[in-house]
Amino acid sequence: MAQKTYIPLENNPEVMTKLAHELGLSSTLAFQDAYSLTEPDLVAILPRPANALLFIYPCTEHSEAYYARVNEAEPDYQGSGPDEPVMFYYQTIHHACGLIGLLHCITNGTAADLIQRDSDLDKFVKEALPLPPTERAQYLHDSDVLEKAHATAAQAGDSTAPPLGEDPGHAFIAFVKGKDGHLWELEGRRKGPVDLGQLGEDEDVLSEKALNMGPLPFIKREEAAGSGVLRFSCTVLGPSIDA
Repeated sequence: MAQKTYIPLENNPEVMTKLAHELGLSSTLAFQDAYSLTEPDLVAILPRPANALLFIYPCTEHSEAYYARVNEAEPDYQGSGPDEPVMFYYQTIHHACGLIGLLHCITNGTAADLIQRDSDLDKFVKEALPLPPTERAQYLHDSDVLEKAHATAAQAGDSTAPPLGEDPGHAFIAFVKGKDGHLWELEGRRKGPVDLGQLGEDEDVLSEKALNMGPLPFIKREEAAGSGVLRFSCTVLGPSIDA
């Protein structure tokens, strides 16, 4: 498979919201910065219910060793079609983890029901849904619509876009509550979606249970390793405050 390289996206709520809306997600949803995942008062100010978390973690020696170990132990994924609890996308484009993470957030869970009919995103999901993982990855890789939208978004944000091909030193993970009520960890470098466990009907991805199953273990592992590298950030997909 010929491989493209993208300029990395910034995990900026304005950038991600604009890209999601331009692709076809309803304006009733938007990304917001999560200033803390452990301070109840800061979590409480975020609009709920939260549909998905888009989480960045640093690619340190420790995190990469952990990723390689757990990924090796997982079975190969062959899911496709309407029975998939979540749509999963392998990443076959260098430095496209932001785009993959965004797609995992906006095409799964309750957000998938708020994709505008006949939009570019609606057409993409309908074409990609029945495809097995490798073919779905190729379809995403070959999408001119996604490539152009990503290129525009990569020039936005508060920081200067890095040169093409420069390693950003981080990776994106999406945490989504699937249609089966389970919390799913979705990262395009993994063999497939990771089922983290059942959530209650009244529990969203910002619930205490979801945070302790999802992003907080990443932070705790790096703290325990003593690497001193804690470049974590998180944006939350939820109700738009402007809607």
